[in-house]
Amino acid sequence: MICPSNRVKILVASKPVDFRKGHDGLAALVKNALDKDPFTGTVFVFRSRRADRLKLLYWDGSGLVLAYKRLEEQSFVWPEIRDGLIRLDHAQFEALFAGLDWRRVRSLEVRAPQDVE
Repeated sequence: MICPSNRVKILVASKPVDFRKGHDGLAALVKNALDKDPFTGTVFVFRSRRADRLKLLYWDGSGLVLAYKRLEEQSFVWPEIRDGLIRLDHAQFEALFAGLDWRRVRSLEVRAPQDVE
């Protein structure tokens, strides 16, 4: 599976999109409808109307990457349909991509070690 690193921002478009769109169509949607730059390395997650498919779009530094996943016997857990974006942390994204309820996943807050003198 292609999985973004822990350091990238992951944004979910809560409103369903036309799944006939490819790289250029989704990049235009990110720029025009979501008012974001598709060439920053942020992972943009899009859903289908039936909620059983998702597409990921991100810039890896050399080109746009488009990944597609379809669940065979269930649907993804999606937020309420509305305009806008929802930010997921890496653990929530992993759960979403696996078809699990990502809303129940919380990452641990990591504190930087303090200097001891």
